[in-house]
Amino acid sequence: MNAEPRKPQTPASAPAVGVVEWLRPGDYELVETLLADLKRMGITHLRTGVSWAEYHTPGGRDWYAWLLPRLAKDVEVLPCVTYTPPSIGEVEKTSSPPADLKAYADFLDVLVTDHGDCFEWVELWNEPNNLNDWDWRIDPSWRKFANMIIMASYWMHQRGKKTVLGGMCPTDPNWVQLMREYGALDNIDAISLHGFPGTWTHDGQTWARQVDEVRAVLADLDRPMEFWITEAGYSTWRHDEPTQTEVFLDLLKAPVERAYWYAWSDLHKDIPSQEGFHVDERHYHFGLRTPEGRPKLLFRLLERGGIDAVARVDEHLCHSPDAAAPAVTGKAEKPVLITGGAGFLGSNIAHRLAAKGRQVRIFDNLSRGGVEDNLAWLIDSHPGRIEPVPGDIRDRWTVRDVVKEADSVFHLAAQVAVTTSVNDPREDFDINLGGVMNVLEAAREMAAPPKLVFASTNKVYGSLSDIPLALQGDRHAPVDDDARAHGVSERQPLELYSPYGCSKGGADQYVIDHARIYGLPAAVFRMSCLYGPRQFGTEDQGWVAHFMIQALKGEPITLFGDGKQVRDVLFVDDIVDAYLLAERQMEKVKGRAFNMGGGPRNAVSLIEAIRAIERLTGRSVDVSFGDWRPGDQPWYVSDTRAFESLTGWRPRVSVDDGFARLRDWLVTHGFGAVAEEPTETEERVAV
Repeated sequence: MNAEPRKPQTPASAPAVGVVEWLRPGDYELVETLLADLKRMGITHLRTGVSWAEYHTPGGRDWYAWLLPRLAKDVEVLPCVTYTPPSIGEVEKTSSPPADLKAYADFLDVLVTDHGDCFEWVELWNEPNNLNDWDWRIDPSWRKFANMIIMASYWMHQRGKKTVLGGMCPTDPNWVQLMREYGALDNIDAISLHGFPGTWTHDGQTWARQVDEVRAVLADLDRPMEFWITEAGYSTWRHDEPTQTEVFLDLLKAPVERAYWYAWSDLHKDIPSQEGFHVDERHYHFGLRTPEGRPKLLFRLLERGGIDAVARVDEHLCHSPDAAAPAVTGKAEKPVLITGGAGFLGSNIAHRLAAKGRQVRIFDNLSRGGVEDNLAWLIDSHPGRIEPVPGDIRDRWTVRDVVKEADSVFHLAAQVAVTTSVNDPREDFDINLGGVMNVLEAAREMAAPPKLVFASTNKVYGSLSDIPLALQGDRHAPVDDDARAHGVSERQPLELYSPYGCSKGGADQYVIDHARIYGLPAAVFRMSCLYGPRQFGTEDQGWVAHFMIQALKGEPITLFGDGKQVRDVLFVDDIVDAYLLAERQMEKVKGRAFNMGGGPRNAVSLIEAIRAIERLTGRSVDVSFGDWRPGDQPWYVSDTRAFESLTGWRPRVSVDDGFARLRDWLVTHGFGAVAEEPTETEERVAV
């Protein structure tokens, strides 16, 4: 039945990597998305469940008749065959031993007959030492399980298939020894382990030690035996995606032939887990992506450059060269904390601070695409000055720890898109309002709280429906001369329109009130539209960079509304100046909110901005129009005189200069190319 015997041996290289995904009858579209994602990540091994119980439900056999051939067309499939049909169990549940133990082998025989050309290996059961999968209270000695496996594995060898014994969870060498004594390993080709380091597994054992303990039980085995990990993963229920990459890299050090990562996608919030409906929230966050399709950090890195890309980012996050830090004499310098510090604005502030010799702590969950590049750039540019601390603003205890060690805090971490807030107002609330409360309360606990500058938004003013407007060419403009000349001042009443406006408006009021009631040295910037290098703009946020990227790539742009809405754009260097001035002059600005933007001199309509971008890129842009978005302002221009009079700040970078600098950065960093060398012209952005 087997080839020439060989002793178990340690693989000489990293294991072959696969992904785990349990698929349910009817998930046809989901399967196509899964296969497309695996291709994007370069993964060709997939472990999935074949439910013996579901196979015998109406439509179950038809489902697997479609599923297994479809998967096998694109990937190497490892079917994990599990779950007793309740009607033939000793008791009526899927974790029960079948009343007739041979029935399991009979089912496998049918499966091989129908679909044997779809797989080479078959995994026999799943987590037999987990009560959810095998109720060993009905089989306390595991003798029934062993007999079931003996018959099934023998028959699989007769049918030409290789067998994997269902993964233990937790790893238990004594259980393996028991299976060996029963003869259940006689026709097993691979022993499987499961583990979830940092999620459910906290014993500190490495994969190598776990494998070695099992290997020792089989040391004198005189037949082939491989060691696999058929399920390992990390739940990002605390929104700590960087830790997921660390656990993944540790898995690749395991001395096994294969390792399957659990899972491709988070469990949808409306589906119960094995434990029950949201009984344990960790079950819902093991995926490489969210159910809505947002790729997590590990997915993005695998897609970009495979395991090498994962390792590079992990090195920046976890192994930044402390030894390179400059010597500090006297009292240790407290760092400046930037929440969301790997983002567009945060990375620019961090760069300026580090260049001035200050220590900067970057607190970021790296959930937004491209921010890992910003972080790597910062660490490489400023050895010893940048300290990355992976974490999420919703985790109040981690926030407490990083805030209490800070000299100043720039709180930029946020959910930043109105559209996202409309789709998921709960998450928007948790991040924007709950997150700022975590920062404020951490600061309030301190005897000497850090100086805090909070990034709010012009969206707190709502649609500005009380300001009469008139069309002037390709832009909306106020009828009132003063508003047109100076913009919107802080005297404008708040109108919290859209979930995003509510969360940011509530947050900036909490900051002001903590300054008033508790004496925190804190100020608020209600910012207009920022742009500049290190901005990875999307349709929902960072529109200037998004427009420029689309133009450089020759891609179309959709304008929501009539395109004549006006914004005062502000180049990133100017807003960085403002943040650092606010920190230095906190006594002047604390307890106040300031409108921050480019002002009337840097106001453009979306159509005017596209015309400027066309000139700079040498490309004509295909523009289409969509419906207005909730709470969108036809006109918003910041009146920045309050902050200017207190600090002396002024915007220095014009629209023409700023747009050109953004274009040059994007071209240099591979976001596209100009169609032809743009020429100087008398035609400038209409201002």
